[in-house]
Amino acid sequence: MLYFKQFVHSKNSEWVVFIHGAGGSSAVWHKQIRVLKQEFNLLLIDLRGHGKSIDLPQAIWNDEYTFEAVTEDILEVLGHLKLPPAHLMGVSLGTILARQLAEMQPHRVKSLIMAGAISRLTTQSQVLMVLGNIFKRFIPYMWLYRLFAFVIMPRKQHAESRNLFIQEAQKLCQKEFIRWFKLTKDINPLLKYFKEKDLGIPTLYVMGDQDVMFLEPVKKIVRAHKHAILRILDHCGHVVNVEKPDEFNQLSIAFIKNQL
Repeated sequence: MLYFKQFVHSKNSEWVVFIHGAGGSSAVWHKQIRVLKQEFNLLLIDLRGHGKSIDLPQAIWNDEYTFEAVTEDILEVLGHLKLPPAHLMGVSLGTILARQLAEMQPHRVKSLIMAGAISRLTTQSQVLMVLGNIFKRFIPYMWLYRLFAFVIMPRKQHAESRNLFIQEAQKLCQKEFIRWFKLTKDINPLLKYFKEKDLGIPTLYVMGDQDVMFLEPVKKIVRAHKHAILRILDHCGHVVNVEKPDEFNQLSIAFIKNQL
């Protein structure tokens, strides 16, 4: 089972489940924990091969990585803890996993909060994926990861987010990076399906106005889904919960309370 950590509230029965992105860990949520644990119960999970889940026996992940298989890992934790329906909070690729979980077991999900959501790969991001697939076995994975981090989070004010993701990605091994990178071949068909199907689950998208690779596709999906709303943070890049934590936390808490 994946590594997880809980913060249990003494009075509130609402749960928020945090799902980080590829190459990261639950450490990406450090600016949310202090504030949100005063309001709700929190569950943080490190995905397979990431964070403290790296120390778990690798044999259990000999199967090919798919979005469904990786999501099953999360569902195993939720089932083990007998968690009631929860609010899922994802960042970057974690938003795809949150949406996949809602697709597979919608009864477990009260709402979705998508930070720096990936709802479609732009031409620029598809080119990056192609180049990554060509070179992933021939050059050190951290070279590729640093390149992606700088392309997705290029500005000076994105440095904290960029450095955090690079720091966490260094805990991966080359083999694990390749396994996760192979998932990129499944992204566009999956995201197209997600765009076409509205699950009817209240969804908050929080994006930065400088998130040039992913903001425009999210605008389109919000127009198509009547239960989705979008909030755009000024002077902010891809990892909104790190760059603008106060605004992100306020929006998230208000959104969750509005579902109660």
